[in-house]
Amino acid sequence: MNQGPRIVFMGTPAFAVASLKALLDAKMNVVAVVTAPDKPAGRGMQLQESAVKQFALANQLPVLQPEKLKAPEFLEALASYSPDLQIVVAFRMLPEKIWSFPPMGTLNVHGSLLPDYRGAAPINWAIMNGETSTGVTTFQLQHAIDTGDILLQERIPISENMTAGELHDIMMEVGANVLVKTVNGLVQKNITATPQATPSIDKHAPKIFTKDCEIDWNQDVEHIHNMVRGLAPFPGAITKVDGKVVKLFSTQKEIKTPKEVPGTFIIEDKKIAKFACKNGYLLLNDIQWEGKKRMPIEDFLRGYRAI
Repeated sequence: MNQGPRIVFMGTPAFAVASLKALLDAKMNVVAVVTAPDKPAGRGMQLQESAVKQFALANQLPVLQPEKLKAPEFLEALASYSPDLQIVVAFRMLPEKIWSFPPMGTLNVHGSLLPDYRGAAPINWAIMNGETSTGVTTFQLQHAIDTGDILLQERIPISENMTAGELHDIMMEVGANVLVKTVNGLVQKNITATPQATPSIDKHAPKIFTKDCEIDWNQDVEHIHNMVRGLAPFPGAITKVDGKVVKLFSTQKEIKTPKEVPGTFIIEDKKIAKFACKNGYLLLNDIQWEGKKRMPIEDFLRGYRAI
């Protein structure tokens, strides 16, 4: 039988599954899981269960799926599990009545080294801004989003061509390990919570909208390369060629003064495709043309004139 504080885990996507699995592997006492309601998805619009729900059910954990977090029936159901501690990983913003409920409070796992990159998309914005490292933070929830006292942090290097998808997968595992260390530290009372410092002015991580994905070819090639990898694989950096919307996911930089106007689409020897930028060229490794699937640039160029 699992020992320790009674934990209610709250999360929805695959990113959160790694943390829930780590808690179970560490024999921690997860008594219930809260996740998003099932939503229609796919061509048939069939109801789809969240990744966290699927994992929870496979491990015989009770699942709560509230439509409204302030609904009396949800509060009653949550209270019935008598949680000592709640853990939030990639879930929704909680009302104070929920996060302040357990005696040990509510922990969050965030994908940055707080106080930098508070917000919904810390992985994307760290790469888009050209950071060479980021990390994971566990902290205690408070009123304002991502502002609570820090418990533990672990730094993660970002390589020159790493994409948001690749960083996501690394961070998922690092975050799960840091979470287990945090819970153990709280139980053993050897972690000191530290108030957050003032965040850097230019290091925010708001939700990403379409306008954030539109490439400005008058920017430096380094900036555009970072933007492409920071938006890969989703939602993808976008531009237009021949009046068609094109998504870019993987690129390389060529630093030399361009002869062409920034934004010019160039094909060389039917093997290389690139865009002129302010101070160089952005070479394409793959592409998704409007109405087509993502494909290697070689495959795209073989059929380019036929499109």
